Amino acid sequence: MTEEKINTIGDQEIKNEDLTPEQHHHKNHVISLRNKIAKFQFEIDDLKPSLTWHEKALIDTTKPKEDQASEEE
Repeated sequence: MTEEKINTIGDQEIKNEDLTPEQHHHKNHVISLRNKIAKFQFEIDDLKPSLTWHEKALIDTTKPKEDQASEEE
């Protein structure tokens, strides 16, 4: 016996077989967009520390030499 796939759409539960072609189309786009957003969020979270490090390095290189020497001591 196969289990029926139930979709929660808003506050309704609708069987997959009861969805119209248009509803399937929208459902597939929602799934795809959510997956893309999750992938991009992972990449953003991975990139932020590197951005912060390079921003700090850039700022540090613009400081006068005596400021840099006193920070290293």
